[in-house]
Amino acid sequence: MVIVDSCGWLEWFTDGELADKYKGYLANRDKLLIPAIIIYEVYKVLKRETTEEKALLAVGYMKNSLVILLDETLAISAADIALQEKLAMADAIIIAVSRVHNCSIISSDSDLKDQPNVTYITKKS
Repeated sequence: MVIVDSCGWLEWFTDGELADKYKGYLANRDKLLIPAIIIYEVYKVLKRETTEEKALLAVGYMKNSLVILLDETLAISAADIALQEKLAMADAIIIAVSRVHNCSIISSDSDLKDQPNVTYITKKS
């Protein structure tokens, strides 16, 4: 199982410069875990930068994979991770989900770059 961070989904949905690098990870929906916070981030950005219809279509596609809801156990784990590793809330939630489900994260977020379970895709300059 793998988590593709919101930056990867956004690259793919907007045909960004890194879309091809994320395509292979996103093609197999049966192997994707999606923390609900990633749906929030993707919907928010797509609605702001495109249209509500495109944002809702993206969410519909994402919901075909296993969505991991934030419960009290994950919330406490994420808070501990945020404090220990000085991470933002969304990043800490994503890390917490990856640790609970023992899966890797694919991301271009420099805040996650040094995490042991992250495959980092470098942004083009």
